[in-house]
Order: sequence, then structure tokens, then C-alpha cells
Amino acid sequence: MTQRHVGFIGTGRIAQALMAGLAGNAGTVIAGYDKDPATISLVSERFAVQPKPSIPELARDSEVLVIAVKPSQVADVLAELTSVLTPGHLLVSVAAGISTEFISLHTPSGMRIVRVMPNTPAFVGEGMTALCKGGSATVKDLATAKEIFSSVGKVAIVEESAMDAATALSGSGPAYMFRILASLAEGGEACGLRHDDALLLAAQTMLGAAVMVLKSEKSPEELISEVTTPGGTTEAGLRQMELHRLREALIDTVRAAAARSRELMK
Repeated sequence: MTQRHVGFIGTGRIAQALMAGLAGNAGTVIAGYDKDPATISLVSERFAVQPKPSIPELARDSEVLVIAVKPSQVADVLAELTSVLTPGHLLVSVAAGISTEFISLHTPSGMRIVRVMPNTPAFVGEGMTALCKGGSATVKDLATAKEIFSSVGKVAIVEESAMDAATALSGSGPAYMFRILASLAEGGEACGLRHDDALLLAAQTMLGAAVMVLKSEKSPEELISEVTTPGGTTEAGLRQMELHRLREALIDTVRAAAARSRELMK
């Protein structure tokens, strides 16, 4: 069986989630580099990752290179990579707001690039990843990236023009869900529930509702109508949401995050 060699530049939380997802794949060899020797040492022990002492050495031993550093560090990473990149390399970037065009300008001509935006539920195998391909990437390259990120959840292939929106919605989205969940639990406590019970009720209810959307052919609005009885408790709660313009607030939340994603590139 042909093995795929995947190298991670940066071994932070998202990289570690991917490493955990790929660890059980006998056809994948994982290597990693981190500027902090202590971090790569711990990661190598936890996920059976081959530690590499430098970015160039990592590149020489990997066919897929996952750039998993902060957006502000991407240019420096590419500067170290350029001299060792070959047509056989596939670059996969998880840096928010960094376009494939930017990476192309800092790498050899014709470099195959896939831009990816995962999210933190990847840690529990329930991640949502949006990905798009750069101009030189192939359908096979997209399939490779999709296979890697499918190890930690679901994947959607989008146009690059939609990546800022995907970053705002699913990349940042877990934080919005946590905020909503915590607020619902706080409401439960205010009505007499113990904290742990309120948190469980809120979290499982949110999870169940999300699974229903994914497994049902019905729209969210149709599902809302099935829960809502005229004059009942759900209607009373929904009325408060409308009163406080929750729908508009959440739409504006995504818009603000998407605008920030666009600003990062500037």
C-alpha cells in the first residue's frame, strides 16, 4: 500500500486535532515541525508524529504540507519553504484570511495550493471544514485535502470568494454556539434548574437540533413550526427572540466576522 506523507508546519490545536484523526490511518505517515522544541516533543509522543528540526527538512520528507500557523507567520514560513518546494508538493493552508493568490506570490510558479478553514469541533470528530483550490490545484488535490479533513468531521468544497463567509460562519461559529448555549443554560438556571442540569439540557438540545437539520429534508423553518404550538411555550420564547431581534443580531455577527477575515489579508 502506498503511504501518504503529511507534514505539519505548526502543531497547535487544529493541527493536533488533525493528527489525532489521521493517526488511525495506516496509509498516512505524519511528521511535524514547531518552533517550540518542547511542543513538538510532546506532540510527537502523543500522536506518533515524526518530529523534524526545521521546515526545509519537513518539506523534503512530506508530499502534503499543512501550513498551520498564525496568519501573520505565513510569509515567514513560505520564505523558508520556497527553496525546497517541488512540483510534487501540495500546500494546504489553514491560516485564516490568507488567500491562495498570496501563497502563490511567495512560492514557485505553478505551486498546487488548497486553502482550508476547519473549526475546533474537529477535536471531537465533529469538525466542519470548508476548502477551496488555488489556480494550479487539481481535482485530485481537492480530493486529497477532503480525505484528510474528513478524518475529523464534514467537508464542504466552496469557491474561494466564499471562504471569508465560511470562516465567519463555521470557523468562528463554535464560539457563537457556545455563547448561545451558555445563555440558554443561564435561562434554565434562572427558572430553577441546577447549573449542571441546565448545561446538559441546553447542550444536548442544541446537538439534537443540529442533527435533525442534517438528517432531515425539512428546512429549519419547517422544523420550528413542528415544535411550535399556537399559544404554547415555544411560541412565547420565539416571541422574545423576535422582540430582541436575535435573527438580525446573528446575521450581523457573521457579517462582522467575514469583514474581519477580509481585513486580515490586507
